Amino acid sequence: MKIVLVGASGFFGRHLLQTLVAEKHSCLVLTRAAVRHGNVNLLPGVQLAQADVYDVDELATQFAGADAVISMAGILNESGRGGRGFHKVHVELVDAIIRASQQTGVTRILHVSALNAGEGSSHYLRSKGEAEALLKAADDLNVTLFQPSVIFGQGDAFFNRFALMLRLTPVLPLACPKARLQPVFAVDVAMAMAAALDDPLTWGKSFTLAGPQSFTLKALVEWTAKNMGQRRKIVGLPAPLSATMAVVMGLVPGKPFSWDNYQSLQTDNTTDNNGFDYFGIDPRPIDSVVPDYLTGSLHQHRLQSFRRRSRR
Repeated sequence: MKIVLVGASGFFGRHLLQTLVAEKHSCLVLTRAAVRHGNVNLLPGVQLAQADVYDVDELATQFAGADAVISMAGILNESGRGGRGFHKVHVELVDAIIRASQQTGVTRILHVSALNAGEGSSHYLRSKGEAEALLKAADDLNVTLFQPSVIFGQGDAFFNRFALMLRLTPVLPLACPKARLQPVFAVDVAMAMAAALDDPLTWGKSFTLAGPQSFTLKALVEWTAKNMGQRRKIVGLPAPLSATMAVVMGLVPGKPFSWDNYQSLQTDNTTDNNGFDYFGIDPRPIDSVVPDYLTGSLHQHRLQSFRRRSRR
């Protein structure tokens, strides 16, 4: 099957591409900055093409001859404010994908959304919900929606980010410590998507995908510290201080924690209706995967520190 992927040059995209390649699919990855993602081309059966993904005609050119399109572009924070960045990536881009698909006659679309899309008050969740509404309204397309919880795996921005922070400080103040999450393994999500590709029974369906256990955010950070062998004190901040941290950190370049992140965490990222059951996939728990890459990351960090000291 020839598949065109939009937004697959990041962490989860690499895991999905590896799964699709293993199943002998031919993949074309569209990106606006090919020079930054040359490693994608290293996978057999994967091509990388630079394209203005917001241009419907250009998308249509790339979609020509495809059997399916996978839409998976997403951001956790916007460069501006007021939700315009989220709307551009999550809504305007999806609208362009829909119109390009209709223009070229590609009817099969898989879309990566988010658990609780359309709920809560964050721009992130609201824009994800708007994108889903557009796709559901396109009744001439065979769409399957995937709504994962926080995705973890080698190279993730969740456990790896907390691991970095835990290395830097003996005491870590943590916003929204009681927020609940149900982390899901990237490979499991990729396997479900690959299984759905040529399954007509998934057309028009939405699948929530989550791991086997839910945790508070504080419990996850404490678990991370323990598995790194780091003795750290995690101080959960009450709501007013969590909100203050969001405002302050949102002014820092890169927005390590923003007001929109704070708003998203007010909605528990968990589900009792796990779509993995349909695919016969038993989702893997964090303790069967994460310690391996956290340990490797820690060893690499120590090696780099040793090399820096030896040069002095």
